Amino acid sequence: MSFRLQHVSIPRPPGSEAATRAFYGDLLGLLEIPAPSSMQDMEVIWFQIGADAELHCFREEPLGDQSDRHFCLVIEDLAGTRRKLADAGHAPYDVAPIAGRPRFFCRDPFGNIIEFTTIVGDYLALQDS
Repeated sequence: MSFRLQHVSIPRPPGSEAATRAFYGDLLGLLEIPAPSSMQDMEVIWFQIGADAELHCFREEPLGDQSDRHFCLVIEDLAGTRRKLADAGHAPYDVAPIAGRPRFFCRDPFGNIIEFTTIVGDYLALQDS
């Protein structure tokens, strides 16, 4: 059996369409793609991630949840993306390091956590070196 991730769905508050597009489209550079016409009344905003994965931002009243749930984006320019987020007023932060996977985390304007990483090696092979 084979699996691959097709999409991740995250909440955004009602009325946040412009902020969603500004953060994920303008700041991070994700390409917005049309959501299915059958879902237009749900006010979802979809973005392409890589060749065949998607990010679905759905409208939901904020729950005030401060959990550690997150999704992770593999990017080429880790330092540049961190700088871009900080310059835009976001607060990137570090957590426990993983060998072969330099990374940082940042919350989007709605409190969702995004992990940003670059895969530079097999963490299993590197953790004991």
